[in-house]
Amino acid sequence: MATLPRKLLNEVRNSLTYFPIVAIIGPRQVGKTTLVKQLISNTGEECIYLDLERASDLNKLTDPELFFSQNREKMIIIDEIQFKEDLYPLLRSLVDETRKPGQFILLGSASPDLIRDSSETLAGRIAYHRLHPLTMDEIPLEMDQNKLWIRGGFPDALLAPTSDLTWQWMENFVNTYLNRDLLQLGLNAPGRTIRNLWSMLAHSSGQILNTSTFASSLGLSSPTINKYIDFLEGAFLIYSLQAFAPNMKKRLVKRPKLYLTDTGILHHLIGTENFNELAGHPGLGASWETFVLNQILAIKKRMIKIFFYRTHHGAEADFVLTKGEKVVAGIEVKYTNSPKLTKGNHNAFQDLNSPTNFVITPSSDDYLLQKNIRVCSLKTFLKNYLPEL
Repeated sequence: MATLPRKLLNEVRNSLTYFPIVAIIGPRQVGKTTLVKQLISNTGEECIYLDLERASDLNKLTDPELFFSQNREKMIIIDEIQFKEDLYPLLRSLVDETRKPGQFILLGSASPDLIRDSSETLAGRIAYHRLHPLTMDEIPLEMDQNKLWIRGGFPDALLAPTSDLTWQWMENFVNTYLNRDLLQLGLNAPGRTIRNLWSMLAHSSGQILNTSTFASSLGLSSPTINKYIDFLEGAFLIYSLQAFAPNMKKRLVKRPKLYLTDTGILHHLIGTENFNELAGHPGLGASWETFVLNQILAIKKRMIKIFFYRTHHGAEADFVLTKGEKVVAGIEVKYTNSPKLTKGNHNAFQDLNSPTNFVITPSSDDYLLQKNIRVCSLKTFLKNYLPEL
């Protein structure tokens, strides 16, 4: 199977010239190990790779201080670091002896918030990089946008020879998370319950979170649902988009919207295997919105933050991009190449007072709808406009 180049590679390489520890985090099977192998193949530096899911590698760390001291001149890569949290104090002590850049690369399938010890113990010594599923600027030029949208950006799912093999990969991915990974991260819940919740989240991707509805359907309490959602987000399976709350006298919706972080997983959970099935599904528009959000999250500059905007009077914009305290763009996502904005969209753009607003479509021409409202395709937005914000 072909290995696709990842845009994150240069960022990681740059961090290794300054930080003693660099962490690459993201869901399982997203390509973290492959990225590191690409990285070290060009460095010429001697490296040691440890996979903490392999018993033989884990056994090497029976006395980690001795092991690390014997390999002090080598770059040490530790995969699935979340299974060995007790290493963090030792890593801090070791890197503080010399502050030499690029001593350790940590790979993890859980967020720093879920394994808080890493962010607290290694503060100031570690640079975090999030590896997202493949994006539109990473896939081959000859690959159709819809293929990435339908199959999602996990390399093995996207590049599978047939749709049936993609489906099998997705099912194995979901089952592994349910029956092993989430349990190892500390989620004490029946796999069937979490699958049902995950499927419900897929069917409501892009909607305002209503924990009471999920709680009622699953026979659980709202605090329990919130705990499960926190774990799913900490494992990079869902994303909580917060409401934009500027200092204005408006009655704002403040509950977050939840999105799946990969449309391939979304489509698997809602039971659509191909474009024709999705085209007739009531979740088509929400799936397109989810795809657009995931592309923006993966490609945007770090200083750009993303929110949504909605008032109780009907003003709404799918996304709001900010830089510091300043709104730099409002975005409405439409699954049509002849979009029409609602009164609520216009009111939202007026409330936000952003210098420019975008209506993102699948493949429309690039043109001004009004003075500060531009219609363009997702590809055009990601290539021409997002980098300038």
